Amino acid sequence: MTAPVLALTDVTFRWQPRMPDVLSIPAFEMAQGERVFLAGPSGSGKSTLLALIAGIATPRAGHVQVLGQPLGAMRGAARDRFRADQLGIIFQMFNLLPYLPVLQNVLLPCRFSRSRRERAIARDGSPEAQARRLLGALGLEADDLLRRPVTALSVGQQQRVAAARALMGSPALVIADEPTSALDADRRLEFVDLLSSECDASGAALLFVSHDQTLASHFPRHVSLLDINHAGTEVRP
Repeated sequence: MTAPVLALTDVTFRWQPRMPDVLSIPAFEMAQGERVFLAGPSGSGKSTLLALIAGIATPRAGHVQVLGQPLGAMRGAARDRFRADQLGIIFQMFNLLPYLPVLQNVLLPCRFSRSRRERAIARDGSPEAQARRLLGALGLEADDLLRRPVTALSVGQQQRVAAARALMGSPALVIADEPTSALDADRRLEFVDLLSSECDASGAALLFVSHDQTLASHFPRHVSLLDINHAGTEVRP
C-alpha cells in the first residue's frame, strides 16, 4: 500500500499558550497524486493549516507527515531544505521578491533545490524553458514582461507568477492558498486547469484551499475545514 503524501494525526495549534486552539484535527490524509479542494470561510484557519503542512509553523501537539517524513522531528534548516525540494507553495500574499524580474522569481525554486532543477531539466530541457512554458500557459509569455520587476505587474499577474514559481521542478505536493482571489472568472478556470494538468503530468498532489465554492466541481475530492477541525466544538459524529 502506498504511503499518503500528507498525513495529520491529532494535530492541535494555538497562537499563544493561554489562547484556545484554533486548530484541532484528529486525522486528515491525502494520497499521492490526489487533488483536494479544501473549503472554509475567512478566519477559519485555512492558512494556519497550510503553514503547518509546509513546516513554516509547528503544532502544539500531534504529528504532520509529508511524504512519510515527520516534520516535527526535523530541525528548522532540514525542514527548509525539505520544503524547497518537495513542496510548491502559492502563498496568499504571493511572497515574490520585489527586486527580481518575473523570470528570475519563477526560477527561484531551481536555485534553491538541486532536485527541482534536475526535474525541470528532465521535463523541459532547462529550468528557463520550463519557466517560460509555465508563464506562457498563464498568459505571461512576452519577453519584455518577463524582464519587468514583479512590482510593475498587476495583482492578478503577480498571482500567476507565484503559481508558475510553485510548479517549477515538479514538487511532490503543491499547496495553493486562495490562489485565484485576484483573477477574473475566465482566468480562474484556466488557472485551475493548468494546476490540475501540471500536477497530473508530474504525479504531484494538489491541495487547493479556497472559499470560492464555484471551483469545487473541478476537484475529485472536497473537504470542509469545519468538518475536520474540532477546535472550539464538540466532536462531530
